[in-house]
Amino acid sequence: MTQQISSISIPRDILPADGRFGSGPSRVRTEALRSLAATGGTFMGTSHRKPGVRDVVGRIRTGMTSLFSLPDGYEVLLGNGGATAFWDAAAFGLIERRSLHATFGEFSSKFAGAVAAAPHLEDPVIVEASPGTCPVVTRADGVDVYALTHNETSTGVTMDVTRVADDGLIVVDATSAAGGIEVDPAAFDVYYFSPQKAFGGDGGLWVAICSPGAVSRIEAIGAGERYLPPFLSLPIALDNSRKDQTYNTPALATIFLLADSVDWMLGQGGLAWSVGRCAANAAALYSWADRSAYASPFVADTARRSPVTGTIDLSDAVAADDIATVLRHHGIIDIESYRKLGRNQLRIGLWPAIPVADVEALTASIDYVAARL
Repeated sequence: MTQQISSISIPRDILPADGRFGSGPSRVRTEALRSLAATGGTFMGTSHRKPGVRDVVGRIRTGMTSLFSLPDGYEVLLGNGGATAFWDAAAFGLIERRSLHATFGEFSSKFAGAVAAAPHLEDPVIVEASPGTCPVVTRADGVDVYALTHNETSTGVTMDVTRVADDGLIVVDATSAAGGIEVDPAAFDVYYFSPQKAFGGDGGLWVAICSPGAVSRIEAIGAGERYLPPFLSLPIALDNSRKDQTYNTPALATIFLLADSVDWMLGQGGLAWSVGRCAANAAALYSWADRSAYASPFVADTARRSPVTGTIDLSDAVAADDIATVLRHHGIIDIESYRKLGRNQLRIGLWPAIPVADVEALTASIDYVAARL
C-alpha cells in the first residue's frame, strides 16, 4: 500500500455496519451463524441419512416450494459440487443430443464449454453477446435444451427467463439470481443455483427446481443406455432428494445455513420481499453512480442492470483497485472487479441480507476515498 493510500482514514460514522459486499461467497447473516452454533452437538457431526439432517433438507425442499410458489409436479433436487458440477450433470442427464447456450460472460460461457467437450453430445449452438449486453434467444432446429443465465455474475447483466421454445427444456443458471430476482416457474423447466449468493450461505451444493417435463427427461435418460457417473447422476439425485437426502455426504453447515436463509426470507415476506430489498439496494447504487462525476453503471441498458450484482465503471482519474484497497483496510471487502473482465471497475453484491443503509454508506465511503486519491 503506497503512503498516499495508507494515509486515508475513513470516519467511522460513514462506514457501513457490515462491510461484506462480495458477489459470492456473499454476506452470511450473523443470526444464521448463531443458530448453527446453537445446535451444539445435535446437528454437526451427525449422519446425513438420519432424521436430524434429513429434516433440515426437508425444510429446504418445502421452503423452496413456498418461496418460488411452485406449481404441482415441480420438484426440488439437491446435489453436491455446486453449479459447476451441475453443468456436467446436465450434460449427462438433461441434454439428449444438442443444446443452445446464451453466453454473455464468464459463467454462461463455462457451461457451453463443458457441453462442447462432452463426446456423447453434438456441438452446441452458441448465441453470444459481448460483456455488458445480453443475447436474444429464439428457437433453433434440433435443440432439446435451451441454456439461459438469469444473471451473469461476472458482468452484472440480467436476462429475461422466458419459454423461448416449446419443444425443448428451458434450463436456467440462476446461481446469482435465485432469491433476488423475480421468476415465473412456468417459464422454466430447470432453475438451478448454489446457496452462496442471494441465500447467504456457503458453497459446495447445488439446488435444481425441476418441472414435470424435466423430471420426465431425467427419468428417461436414466432408463436408457447412457453412462451416468453416479456423482453426476440426476436420476440418483432425484431419488435421494425425494428421501430428503443427498447421494453422498453434504457439508452440513451449508445445508443448515441454506435452510435458515429460506426460513428467514419466508418470514420477511417471501420472494417479493427479498426481490424488493435487492431492487432498493440496486436503486441506491445506480442512482449514486448516475449522479457521480467519476462513476457510471457498466451496463448501459437500464433494463439489464442486475439488482443483485452491481458493476460500476470508474473514470481513468480514479483507480478502482486503489479504492478497493483502502476500503478493505477499513473492513469493506470483496468489491473488486471480476478478474477476467479487466476493467477499472467495482463489482458490488446487493443481496437480500444487505440493508439499503449499508449500500448508501458504501457509496459515501467510496466518495470519501475517491476525493482523496
